[in-house]
Amino acid sequence: MHKVKKDKIKKVAALSYTENMTAPTIVASGQGKVADNILEEAQKHDIPVYQDEKLATILTEIEIGRQIPEELYELVAKIMVFVGDMDELYAKTKHARK
Repeated sequence: MHKVKKDKIKKVAALSYTENMTAPTIVASGQGKVADNILEEAQKHDIPVYQDEKLATILTEIEIGRQIPEELYELVAKIMVFVGDMDELYAKTKHARK
């Protein structure tokens, strides 16, 4: 008997966070074509993307407009620091090319 491998459906969640918020908030989420559209918009606006399939699955289950649960604070904070570091590096390399 052969096991049929199901194609995984792409899932994406977009977060927003400002200093006056208590926690990051889900501002967009979806799967399949909707996920592709979210990623396309992120690319258009130079918004960094972090890939984590398990985290994306959890975040897409949270209603848009809701803050992430407290259990995810530490993980999301680490990702936001990583993304911030990548933004700084990108800005430096972009500036150096001019």
